[in-house]
Amino acid sequence: MNYRMCVPCLLGLEGPIADELKRLDIPDVAAENGRVYFSGGDAELARANICLRVGERVLIELGCFEARSFDELFEGTKALPWEAMLPSDAAFPVKGYSLNSTLFSVSDCQKIIKKAVVERLKSVYRLEWFPETGALYQIQFSIMKDRVSLCIDSSGDGLHKRGYRPAHNAAPLKETMAAAMVKFSRYRGRDDFCDPFCGSGTIPIEAALIAKNRAPGLNRSFTAQRWQSIPPRVWEDEREAARAREFRGDYRIVGSDVDPKALEIARENARRAGVDDVVRFEQADAMQFSRQTERGVIVTNPPYGERILEKQEAEALYRGFGQALSRCENWSLYLLSSHTEFERCFGRQADKKRKLYNGMIKCELFMYFKSKSGA
Repeated sequence: MNYRMCVPCLLGLEGPIADELKRLDIPDVAAENGRVYFSGGDAELARANICLRVGERVLIELGCFEARSFDELFEGTKALPWEAMLPSDAAFPVKGYSLNSTLFSVSDCQKIIKKAVVERLKSVYRLEWFPETGALYQIQFSIMKDRVSLCIDSSGDGLHKRGYRPAHNAAPLKETMAAAMVKFSRYRGRDDFCDPFCGSGTIPIEAALIAKNRAPGLNRSFTAQRWQSIPPRVWEDEREAARAREFRGDYRIVGSDVDPKALEIARENARRAGVDDVVRFEQADAMQFSRQTERGVIVTNPPYGERILEKQEAEALYRGFGQALSRCENWSLYLLSSHTEFERCFGRQADKKRKLYNGMIKCELFMYFKSKSGA
């Protein structure tokens, strides 16, 4: 079966996802605001789930239409070929969101969509009741400016859940955002790499996965693996192909932090990710940064300071780190912060900035292409 698929993402990350899909030889890639579309069959669906670093999940789009009333929503939903995806025992809960649309009640939209799908399946399977005891086919809807998109989620847990970070291990940065930051830095494993505010190690671990060209979803499962319509061999073949694309090399990746407990967690996370052989973690104060290199890249996510006292502490941290880095040569810097006065505190205007969202927090990725001794 051929699908039209989309990868939802945070605004600003469409470009890296489109680039990833093209590098995976996936056809018909097209980026829109907050989504990247592509087409393909079972193999492309499995490959995207296993290999994407930056996208949030892989959705199969059943259809799009305009709806300004519940009648239009019902009829538009019912007209779609749900039976092509959903077997008679499928579990098909509905969730989604509505923005800037006439139909603003999410709970009402859920009920209408569910009812319409049931009515469609009744006419096909000649059943009056559906047990929903089979595999999960999560229906996701989005309504933007009265435009309805109806999809089925093939991923299950978000793609940021690589499996190396336990659920109880909270961190301020998703794995997908960490990977995006590393991609923006153009790190490929040749340079020295450092995160001087590494916390639980997410950025250095994602850098190591990128250097090794290791697919982030190799060791996790996906909802679509339980669909009878996709042969298990498809997933096995895509995992084998992903392993065959891995690199071997001598990588110089360091994560440092002042908190020894965070470093213990980072080392354990790196072990789970299978990159503890190429990532080194050490206790160090970023305000005393003094590493020398012929060519290196720093990618980091220091504390932002969301409260007034924390803001003052963050400003002192930025100031100290900026002074330390000004004494080091040949480092490029990619730093994510929501602090509006970051550049003033750091002591230098960024060479380039990119607006990104870390969850719901509006941030900027400050890019300094080379540190300048004495700056």
